[in-house]
Amino acid sequence: MSDYKHHARQIGDSLKLSVPPVAVAFCDEVPPNIPAFDGLVAAGCEFWEKASSSVFTTSAYDHQLCSIGVHTHNLVGAPAAQQEELATTLKAMADLDYIRADEVATIPVKQKPNRFVVYGPLVDFPLQTDVVILFAHGQQGLILSEAIERVDKTTPLAMGRPACAMVPQVMNQNQAAMSLGCCGARAYIDALNDSTVRWALPGNKLPEYCEQITALANANNALNEFHLRSKADVAAGQTPTVKESLQRM
Repeated sequence: MSDYKHHARQIGDSLKLSVPPVAVAFCDEVPPNIPAFDGLVAAGCEFWEKASSSVFTTSAYDHQLCSIGVHTHNLVGAPAAQQEELATTLKAMADLDYIRADEVATIPVKQKPNRFVVYGPLVDFPLQTDVVILFAHGQQGLILSEAIERVDKTTPLAMGRPACAMVPQVMNQNQAAMSLGCCGARAYIDALNDSTVRWALPGNKLPEYCEQITALANANNALNEFHLRSKADVAAGQTPTVKESLQRM
C-alpha cells in the first residue's frame, strides 16, 4: 500500500487545498476497527465532505436516500423499494428535461458490485484506496489538469450530472476526471461552491500523480513570478527579453 501520509502531504504542500484529500475504497466485508457511519445523509455525495475528518464504513442502507448514488456505485444489499425509487427519480428528471431516456444508459456505473464503501481522510486511510477525491479552485485545478495530462497521456474528462458518476468513471477507465458536480451535490456539499470543482484520481496511480503535482506546482509558482514581473515591466513602458526577465527572478 502506498504511503498515504506522504502523498497527502505532497498534495497539501503543493496545492494548499481547503479540504484535505479524501480516500474512497469499496469492499464486501466490513473492515475491522473501522466504525460504521452514524447518522443520515440526504445524498451519498455528502460522505465525501464528511470523510475529510474521519474514517467510516457505509452500506447501501446509509445511501438509501440517494437511489442514483446506489445505482452508479453498484451497491448491493439495498431494499427492493430502492429500485422503484430510482425509477421514480429518473422519471422526475426526465419530466424536467434534466436527463433524457437515451442519456440514462451513458451514466457511468461501477463495473464490480460491492456491499460497502469506506471513506476517510487520505492522510490516515487504513485501506488500499480506489479513488482519491479533491476539492479545488481554478488555480489548483490548473496544476491538477497539467499533472493528470502528464500521467494519463490525455486531457482529463470534465463531467456534469450526476456528480456521483465520477467515481465509477475513474474506476472503470483508470484515468482521472474532473466533475462540476450537479445541482444536488452543490446543494448538499458546502465545499462544492461556485469557486470549486471536484477532481478524482484512481488510487493505484496516486504516486505518479503526486510526483507530477509537486513538479508542476513548483513550475507554476516560478512562472507566475516571471509573468507578474513581465506585466509590471510592460506597464512601466519597458520591453525586457525573456533572458533579462529570467535573470531578475
